[in-house]
Amino acid sequence: MIDHDDLFATQMRTLGFSRPELPADPPSAAAMAAADRISRYWTSTHAGVLRPGSAAHKREVCRMFHETFNPYRPSIIAWPKLSPEILQRVTSLPIWDVAVHTESRARLRFATYANSVDDPEVRAAVALNAWEEGRHKEVLANLVQAYGIPLASEPPFQPPRDPLWAFLVTGYCECIDSFFAFGLFELARRSGFFPAELVETFEPVIQEECRHILLFANLMAWQRANLPWWRRLYFELRVAAVWAVIAWERIVLARSMDARGNNKGDKARLDSTFTASSANALSPVEIDVRDLMALCLKENDRRFAGYDPRLLRPTMVPRLVRFALLVTKPWTRKKAAPSVQAES
Repeated sequence: MIDHDDLFATQMRTLGFSRPELPADPPSAAAMAAADRISRYWTSTHAGVLRPGSAAHKREVCRMFHETFNPYRPSIIAWPKLSPEILQRVTSLPIWDVAVHTESRARLRFATYANSVDDPEVRAAVALNAWEEGRHKEVLANLVQAYGIPLASEPPFQPPRDPLWAFLVTGYCECIDSFFAFGLFELARRSGFFPAELVETFEPVIQEECRHILLFANLMAWQRANLPWWRRLYFELRVAAVWAVIAWERIVLARSMDARGNNKGDKARLDSTFTASSANALSPVEIDVRDLMALCLKENDRRFAGYDPRLLRPTMVPRLVRFALLVTKPWTRKKAAPSVQAES
């Protein structure tokens, strides 16, 4: 079996991608803070509308992704020393295998897709996306090593025969997982489940996922707009098939979870279900499902707020959650009514 790291390195060499070089001298706190601001806030210099599918739209989306790149974080991380109680809490989470393997497969799938793209601007942006996914894997691998967390061996990876299909599945999975991760991360921060130092360490990783799905949403819109109608119809059918596959995977996963959030089935199936598999583990406080969904929406809006509003945002999951909150509102009022009467 080919080593995953060797395979990824070969793919990136084929792309002609050069690993970003960090400055030779250790960065100052001011330099790291400035890079963090740049990664969160970006407005295009283009005047007027950025019509999806236009050359200007493609150019500015790719510019956004390159110009918001943070060379320091999460590359430079000083892992905080944890108390025995917190260390036990972190190491006992049943998510680390899934997290590392998910990022490893994502980088390989994005690199494979980048190698199939002819447009040089899109190709370069997706290649950087793949490299950043690889950086996330390195961060997680360094974390488990720093805290002595055992990992299962990585399942074998077969390069996809259909790079676009793999790109669609991985991209839409990231749109789903990132939406819920935004809320779960904020919930863990508020509850004190993770110490503030560890939350601060992972914050750039969460924001970087926001950039990734922003790029994905706009590249999908650009591709759609440039297809003739008959190819557009086929593309939409494939997208629908992707959503069906993802939905089925989530159903299978839900059935395989025990009460503690551990997967009782085959972990090799969890390459695209990091957030779903970690939800129970990262929610130590009691919270109503509707409150959690509202928090995810709020955090989703906050994460995207710093980027040019002319760029498209992922909309499927936020729309579904807003609809769910709307239709369940009457039942929430009925449940709340008895307690109000009791207090009076």
